[in-house]
Amino acid sequence: MEEMRRGVPTWQDELASLMDGGLQYDDGSPIPLTPGSESRSKSPTFGSVDGSGSGSESVESLKDQVTGFIKSWGEMLLDLAIGCKDVVQQTLVSEDSVVVRKLRKPAAKVAKKLSFLNELLPEDRDPVHAWPVIVFVFLIALAVLSFSSEHEKSVPVLKKIRLHPPGASRVQLPDGRYLAYQELGVSADRARYSLIVPHSFLSSRLAGIPGVKESLLEEYGVRLVSYDLPGFGESDPHRARNLSSSASDMIDLAAALGIVDKFWLLGYSSGSMHAWAAMRYFPDRIAGVAMLAPMISPYEPSMTKEEMAKTWEQWLRKRKFIYFLARRWPSLLPFFYRRSFLSGNLEPMDQWMSISLGEKDKHVITDPVFEDLYQRNLEESVRQGTAKPFVEEAVLHVSNWGFNLPEFSMRKKCKTNGVLSWLMSMYSESECELIGFGKPIHIWQGMDDRVTPPSVTDYISRVIPEATVHRLPNEGHFSYFFFCDECHKQIFSALFRQPQGPIELSEQRTETHKQPEIGLSDTSTTKE
Repeated sequence: MEEMRRGVPTWQDELASLMDGGLQYDDGSPIPLTPGSESRSKSPTFGSVDGSGSGSESVESLKDQVTGFIKSWGEMLLDLAIGCKDVVQQTLVSEDSVVVRKLRKPAAKVAKKLSFLNELLPEDRDPVHAWPVIVFVFLIALAVLSFSSEHEKSVPVLKKIRLHPPGASRVQLPDGRYLAYQELGVSADRARYSLIVPHSFLSSRLAGIPGVKESLLEEYGVRLVSYDLPGFGESDPHRARNLSSSASDMIDLAAALGIVDKFWLLGYSSGSMHAWAAMRYFPDRIAGVAMLAPMISPYEPSMTKEEMAKTWEQWLRKRKFIYFLARRWPSLLPFFYRRSFLSGNLEPMDQWMSISLGEKDKHVITDPVFEDLYQRNLEESVRQGTAKPFVEEAVLHVSNWGFNLPEFSMRKKCKTNGVLSWLMSMYSESECELIGFGKPIHIWQGMDDRVTPPSVTDYISRVIPEATVHRLPNEGHFSYFFFCDECHKQIFSALFRQPQGPIELSEQRTETHKQPEIGLSDTSTTKE
């Protein structure tokens, strides 16, 4: 390595070669050397280039070369920075620059308006120098405080979603699938009313009517049945699920549980979608319907532009985006679901469902009793660990249902085969009949609900004027339905009127020969 370096002249060698030739003026006359310089030039340190000089030859190491390179680059960067500074001062900061000419007058006006602050400074302080220092120190202090406050906040511990052992009651449907259900209230042989509850999105059979008391069910003689939708909880998935198959599952479940009479339906939030389907495809099996904060398709064609605009403006952008994906590219939904409620971690409900809540709803969801039910209900909902049922539910919500809500309104339909028959029908009622859903429909809507806006219920009330709407001031999406004993009593009172208790054996024998009559004005059904 040392022999290779000898072939490269160092800066000492080059200087020595210059010194050997001597220094000259411009006219060619030699420049005399000082004694110190002459001695240095004759010093053995500066050997000849070819190595024939008498003295030891000096070799520049790689470290010296790197150090010299870095120093030279540093000097160049320093000169460049000084040059840039001069350019900025001459073009931007100088009095003749465009920036100064543009900002001189506005800055002078602002300074004049804020000149009263100069009185707060000591007399010996120049405002031009004092205020920039004050503002700079203030910004540094603010940054330090915000940084420390973020670290002082307690980091929430993420709860893990647990997998519970299966233990639900299940019935086999005609197509071989099993449907899991939960039964509360009075027994089948003593039930005066049967109430079936399909659950909402990100829920399960365990929800039912959250917090309903057994004493209330006993008081009204209600048999409450909630079940897992296909693919949720412990229910088997459906290969081609739609609203028609959802209504069929409900009817098959009722038949398997021995509910031979007409039964009542309760649909909460998106669970009302399945209640609408049962009303459409099996109206003869339904005694009446209760809906709380009912959801409809946000693309319902019978909505006016104003009604649709009022509905959409209440939702967050993320929720609108999820609806758009469910309608256009549902194959992308699993990507979002696996990073939220299918991730294995338990997070707040409003974050996962992309919803904003009112003050009363925020108070409800922070209650420990609600949190326990929410966690257990969610764990049961995602038990099968697949996104397929949730994608199906989201797609059903925004797709074409196959029917419109105005079809449930009572109206007259006449059989006409031509103009003559139509003219005769105007004077004769023999060829006309009433169609629609002629059973009681009760709707409870919180006016502070931001998940299902009140505009949805306003639309339902417009297209189904026979529906009884209960508008609830200061109530949200969860506050009236979750763990509210008085609210549950009001719902049962509206549906079943006076509490009559369960059916006794003597009453059963008496009513064997009596067939209940249920019409548009009826609000209850009696077990045969």
